[in-house]
Amino acid sequence: MRNTLTTIVAVIAAAGFAYGVAAQQKAPASAAALPKVRVYKTSSCGCCRLWVDHMKQNGFDVQAMDVSSADVRAVSKAAGLKDEDTSCHTSKIGNYTVEGHVPADDIKRMLKEKPAIAGLSAPGMPQGSPGMEQGTKEPYDVVAFTKDGRTTVFAKHK
Repeated sequence: MRNTLTTIVAVIAAAGFAYGVAAQQKAPASAAALPKVRVYKTSSCGCCRLWVDHMKQNGFDVQAMDVSSADVRAVSKAAGLKDEDTSCHTSKIGNYTVEGHVPADDIKRMLKEKPAIAGLSAPGMPQGSPGMEQGTKEPYDVVAFTKDGRTTVFAKHK
């Protein structure tokens, strides 16, 4: 009886350890491992709030700041964004600027790869991007931009 009980306890302990290791491997990056996100948005923009929720659900610690449209544009322009590459909100993440509805996975890729860019943008407000999931979905590009306004496609989304 004692050997059986010892065996059962050992099996339960091993299963618990294996579950803990598997859970750690599958867990998303913790907010502590990701830089804080500061979002500049207007108070009336609902899709911006939905994007903030998307970022939080993906492990980011987000501070949303309600500012004027002019202040949002000022942050974009200071980062080197041309008017055609702007959107409804602008974020500072580490040393990067992120404009609009860029998916969290693209941001995590940027933070991991550390490219020599000013940041990423999802120009306009593409339907189907995070925060813009209102039924229809359109293909869109996330572009990397430099301080001098040059852009290249960073990711394509269908």
